[in-house]
Amino acid sequence: MSVVLSTAALSAGARIERWHEAVSQAFIPLDVKILEQDPSPGRIVTHQWGATQVSDVQASPQEVTRSKRLIARDGKEFLILTLQRTGNAVKEQDGRECLIKPGDFSISDSSRFFRKKVQGEACFTSFQFPRKELRVRDEDLQALTARAFSDRGGSAALVSAYFARMGLEAASFDDFVGRRAVATGLDLLALFLNERSGRFAPQAPETAAAMMIRVKDHILQNLSDPDLSPTAIAAAHFISVRYLHKLFQSEGTTVGEWIRTERLERCRRDLLRSPAPGLGVATVARRWGFVSPSHFSRVFRAAYGIAPRDWQLQGLSGERRTAE
Repeated sequence: MSVVLSTAALSAGARIERWHEAVSQAFIPLDVKILEQDPSPGRIVTHQWGATQVSDVQASPQEVTRSKRLIARDGKEFLILTLQRTGNAVKEQDGRECLIKPGDFSISDSSRFFRKKVQGEACFTSFQFPRKELRVRDEDLQALTARAFSDRGGSAALVSAYFARMGLEAASFDDFVGRRAVATGLDLLALFLNERSGRFAPQAPETAAAMMIRVKDHILQNLSDPDLSPTAIAAAHFISVRYLHKLFQSEGTTVGEWIRTERLERCRRDLLRSPAPGLGVATVARRWGFVSPSHFSRVFRAAYGIAPRDWQLQGLSGERRTAE
């Protein structure tokens, strides 16, 4: 269920007090200082999954502070991962200050002093969850607060993309799906933080789950490459081929079988699409990494019980009947 807090219907004078209440209600208690004489409307939409809260925020220029006084008063230990969508912000914690730009994400810890200054009109999505749910060392976490992590490459890009997608789908998730999505996201975040801290532990359960997400994402983005192989995949993720095979064995499959299944499914869909009549079966097969047309035909028939050309013709005849 979504909760919407907005100051749009209030006068400029009444917005300051209501916004302070809205921020502390939606997040942990914070001191809020509005940096406009006539405050612009603000809006917070929240979703709750267990102890995790997702908040989509539209904010005007302001400064929020988690002071020692507030920490002593409530003692709450939450972590906040924030995805900056528009506008800039400056974050301060653990002796560091950094500029957060659109596309960046950052982490704050509610158990220690922090300050955030929104420099102009801005939109961001925040994920607030109990500190104990993220299995990383305190010293490693402290080394990475108030830092900007870009969405433009590496494991940071994967963390950013996953949480951004989760934020977009938040309204459609029920509590069960939301909790599961958050658990996977926290595994991914733990892997990222451990990598940054030089404490990568391949055998840890949370590392294995997060690594599997990264590996599958890499495979899906490179399905068209006929040279995609366990050796190349393992090298791209700095793990051994043996460990890669163990990851897929835990799901009852193999690397090769998973790649083949994903390629076949995309070929199956492409053969049914309206532009497909202009494409030969071999062309579709090559598009998704199958080098040999005869091999493609065999594995397609084994998977779907029909030859790829016959499947394409069935789809075309179905389209004609629909058109008639």
